[in-house]
Amino acid sequence: MGTLYLTATHLLFIDSSQKETWILHHHIAAVEKLALTTSGCPLVIQCKNFRVVHFIVPRERDCHDVYNSLLQLSKPASYDELYAFSYNPKQNESKRLQGWQLIDLAEEYKRMGVPNSNWQLSDANRNYEICDSYPRELYVPRTASKPIIVGSSKFRSKGRFPVLSYYHRDKEAAICRCSQPLSGFSARCLEDENMLHAISIANPAHHCMYVMDTRPKLNAMANRAAGKGYENEDNYANIRFQFVGIENIHVMRSSLQKLLEVSGTKALSVNSFLSGLESSGWLRHIKAVLDAAIFLAKAIAVENATVLVHCSDGWDRTSQVCSLGSLLLDSYYRTIKGFMVLIEKDWISFGHKFSDRCGQLDGDPKEISPVFTQFLEGVWHLTEQFPQAFEYNEAFLLQIHEHVHSCQFGNFLGNCQKEREELKLKEKTYSLWPFLLDEQKKYLNPLYNRDFSQKLVLLEPNTASFNFKFWRNMYHQFDRTMHPRQSVFNIIMTMSEQNKQLEKDFKELEATMKQRNRQPEELLTKEPLQSVHPASPALKTSPCFKKEQPLLPMKDSIRTIEGSNTADNRYSEYMEELSKAEPAVVSLEYGVARMTC
Repeated sequence: MGTLYLTATHLLFIDSSQKETWILHHHIAAVEKLALTTSGCPLVIQCKNFRVVHFIVPRERDCHDVYNSLLQLSKPASYDELYAFSYNPKQNESKRLQGWQLIDLAEEYKRMGVPNSNWQLSDANRNYEICDSYPRELYVPRTASKPIIVGSSKFRSKGRFPVLSYYHRDKEAAICRCSQPLSGFSARCLEDENMLHAISIANPAHHCMYVMDTRPKLNAMANRAAGKGYENEDNYANIRFQFVGIENIHVMRSSLQKLLEVSGTKALSVNSFLSGLESSGWLRHIKAVLDAAIFLAKAIAVENATVLVHCSDGWDRTSQVCSLGSLLLDSYYRTIKGFMVLIEKDWISFGHKFSDRCGQLDGDPKEISPVFTQFLEGVWHLTEQFPQAFEYNEAFLLQIHEHVHSCQFGNFLGNCQKEREELKLKEKTYSLWPFLLDEQKKYLNPLYNRDFSQKLVLLEPNTASFNFKFWRNMYHQFDRTMHPRQSVFNIIMTMSEQNKQLEKDFKELEATMKQRNRQPEELLTKEPLQSVHPASPALKTSPCFKKEQPLLPMKDSIRTIEGSNTADNRYSEYMEELSKAEPAVVSLEYGVARMTC
């Protein structure tokens, strides 16, 4: 039993024990009203963070009112209705602006070693005049003139011509990205051919470069009929063409739906669950993305070759492969701050369509696809194989996934940088990154070894089938029936904190003993002798021996970690703190619905 409230931004349910459950309207993916039963009208809410909530409303009319209201509240018509524009964490203006300045991509390219003798910053897209889905500042080969850039952009889908994504300073090789060429069956473009030639000679160590088409070959060939397609090796000098076979957004959306159907059915046998997981194809798709990233990373680390990556429009599969490839090559992206930079660079800056793919507004449902979720899952599989190589833990990835869909911060709103500037997000909303850094302690991996990570020139994960597994804490993080959970990382973190406290207590004790030993000897002999073998007066009066400092019982601390209370979900506490900032309850026309749950 409990009471359900709808505010302007949240659904709030308070049960009979006064426990609160907050759900952002933007997290709601689907609402379903089931047939009336003897106990009431069932209402099922499915969320984008894979939470599923069941309510039974005693009166059908109330259930219908709640259902219609949630449909409207979960599908805003315009950006200014999103939570980010009303969210107010009580920060002053200067601190809010500092949060947006935390990530500086110009500094990131300097860290890589560009501009240099082969690569330069181009102002060709300064006013988004060539490509409105690219950022203003783009790095291109020094030998690529503006006419070459403009000509190449006209021969590429959506104008997304080849530009630098990552530069490997030691190998002098680069990861570049673009969209598919408008080649059809026989068309060619001299400017585009010159652009690829300029990229290949920008690598003095290896003039032959790879062109990776992340699509299945059949899909790319089908696009030729629409006047698009892929590069003809006969027309481009010094390229090696490679298909890697990652499926499109529609296949991925269908695959996730099948996965959720399987994982949401509690009564399945082991055989049924495993066969359902296999038939969903989800892990097979994750493997395909990782295999493509490994191919890219090895081309640079082993062959010293530059790689140009594209899919159809260059903002989905291209972002997945470029970012994961960079992660395999560069230990900086395996740190908390570096991972934020990687997302800003390869996803936000280069125009991954977060608004369309995450369904932020009421739009075409066929545009929704779990592209970024697959990227995070790929990273999670890497952390499982290389637990010492990553500074961040699983909770960090889950928290980012939470806020990609929450629309609580401005980082992921919109489809490209130009759109974000028009929305004035840096003036009207808050950035997620400083909030994560303030809670950084929650997201530290206790097994992380910085020296080990930096010594790894290349992470080489094993993508044999048996290394892929169902990500339980992503798809069942809100399932209370699965608790308690034994988190090895959390237990290690608890033990580490206890060890630090013991070391601190020991140092305090040691300092007190030294202080006592430095006291004049005559003060120590003023005490009258009490026995033949008197105890040391220093020990008698030492506060260190009077003060009891009981250690936390190991059993209790482990029980807390395993989920005997509401802190079970390792990052939900942070979400709840932010969510509870919503002060008022909006009185809707149907009033308050009381229901059993």
